[in-house]
This record gives sequence, C-alpha cells and structure tokens, in this order.
Amino acid sequence: MAARNPLTVEVTRGGMVESRHRGAAVVIDAKGKAVHAWGEIERTVYPRSAIKPLQALALVETGAAEAFAVTDAELALASASHVGQPQHTEAILAWLERIGLGADDLECGAHEPLDPETAKARVRAGESPGAADNNCSGKHVGMLTTAIHLGEETAGYTRPGHPVQQRLRAILTDMGGADLSQAPEGTDGCGIPVFGMPLSAMARAMARMADTSGLEAGRANAARRIVAAMMSNPLLVGGRGRFDTIAMEAANGAFAVKTGAEGMHGAILPGLGLGVAVKIDDGARRAAQVAMAAILDHLGVLDDEAKVALAGFLETPVLNAKGEPVGEIRMEEGWAG
Repeated sequence: MAARNPLTVEVTRGGMVESRHRGAAVVIDAKGKAVHAWGEIERTVYPRSAIKPLQALALVETGAAEAFAVTDAELALASASHVGQPQHTEAILAWLERIGLGADDLECGAHEPLDPETAKARVRAGESPGAADNNCSGKHVGMLTTAIHLGEETAGYTRPGHPVQQRLRAILTDMGGADLSQAPEGTDGCGIPVFGMPLSAMARAMARMADTSGLEAGRANAARRIVAAMMSNPLLVGGRGRFDTIAMEAANGAFAVKTGAEGMHGAILPGLGLGVAVKIDDGARRAAQVAMAAILDHLGVLDDEAKVALAGFLETPVLNAKGEPVGEIRMEEGWAG
C-alpha cells in the first residue's frame, strides 16, 4: 500500500527526512470527474468522522430539524468532532433537554474532553467525564432527534439494523454513487456502524454537498444549510487549536473541512463545486492535516489571511521538549506534479 500511494508527507529533523507518511487523495466534482488524483483513489476506506456533514443530512431532510427548531449552531454540532469545551457540552445538554432526553440516552460512551484546558478544569473540579463530552455527541443527538421525529425507538439507535443507521447507509450510497449494500462494515469509535466506501465516492459525496444542482430540492436545501452552518460556526465543528476550526475561521466561507480518525480528512468547496478526500495510509492525523492544507492551497482557496492562519499546518514545526523547533512536517517537494 505504502509503495503505491505517492502523496508523501515528510517529517524532518535537522537536515534529514526522518519519517514519511504516504497516502492517497482526490479532488472530484459532483458528476464524479476527478480533477486531481494521487494514488489509489478507488480503494475502500472507512471514512470515519470525515463524513459527519453527510450523516447530518437526515436530520434536516426528514423534517426533524424544523420540528425541533434545531439551530444552525446545533447543525454544526451534528457535523462536529468537538473537543468538549463548555460551549460544546452545554449546547449538547440543552438540545437533549429540548427533545425530552438526557445524557444517559446517548450511546456514544464517555471520554474526557479532548481540549486540554477543559479536561484539567474538570479534574480540578472533581467532575467525571460524561457522554456529552464525547467528541461525537452532537452527531448522536442529531440521530436521536431524527428518531423521535419519525416515531422510532431511541434505545439501540446505534445498531446496524436500526432505521437511523439504515438511512445513513442509503444517504452515503446515493451521495457517493457507490453501492454499499455489501460494503465492509465495522464499528466506529462512538459505537455506530461505519461502512467501507471508495475514497473517490467519499469525495464525490462531498462534491454533491458543494454543488447541489443534481440533488432533489429537499436534500439540496439540507446540504446547503449544513455547509453554511459549519462555515459560520467553526468553533463548534472542532474547537480550540483544531485544524478544522482554524481553517474555517480564516476561510471566509470558501470551504468547510472535516477531520476523521485514522488519517481521514474531507473538504467541501462550494465556490468550486468540488469535494476532497484524503486518506493517510498509517492513520497519522498530523499528516492528513498537512496534506489537506496543501491541497486547499493548491486549489487556490487560501487567501493571504488563510495562509497565515494555516502556516503551522502547511509546514508544521517539530519541537523539542524546550519548545525549540528542530524540524518540520511538510509535503514532499514536487508533490502536486
């Protein structure tokens, strides 16, 4: 796999390349035409949390968002991998209360807030982590909201056979244009099913969020609203210090980006009508971020302000224990071809 995928992120120390991360990436339009491609773009991947904006479509197009007055901020949370800052968890708990549920109804499990400052504050306060702290809790509240609106059982909503998950499989199949009925299936970190799909299909699904001209009216409206919600609430999509938040804060509406575990990253570019999907073979997030920043720059969607904001991702410094730069993480020279 590593020998076949040419997209290379280098990690230097001094004057030498110490490590290399290899991967694949594709930029594609809504009709499925690849504009740029690096490596095995037809290989099956688990897209993980990079497809949360797609999973949020059901919340809007079923009418659940309207029925429960879901705000744009909450739509951003439904698309988020948040770090558990107070503005994340407080909004999650308020949303749960509004639909008549509580944190115990979340089936995503609990973990400490991913934001170090928040995690330390919680320890000092003697507070244990709860399910609302889970970085996927917004997506799960969205699923519960949809289930309640459609009169479905909320218990077991994470099971593969539950209507919530069957809807999401159908959405991914339709948006990506690849049959997922026999796709490899696993369990994501938050407990829901994750379906294997070609990297190109993931990118095409993102492109159809960017260019909604081929979608029926209800889905097109849902896609536009979700993308706009992400771009207008970048802090809620990620959080303090996160690539997605920093990039969208500086992008001025040029794109929405969404990270996923195991080296996945996706982008939606409404102005260009394109979608981007990145998979780093060894699962390194540090490499996926560098690759995504470089691809966005290559596509010309980073203005001077955004380039400054993303300088630490276009070339990420490698620091020693004293905080001194001793190397960098960067794209291999000539990577764009």
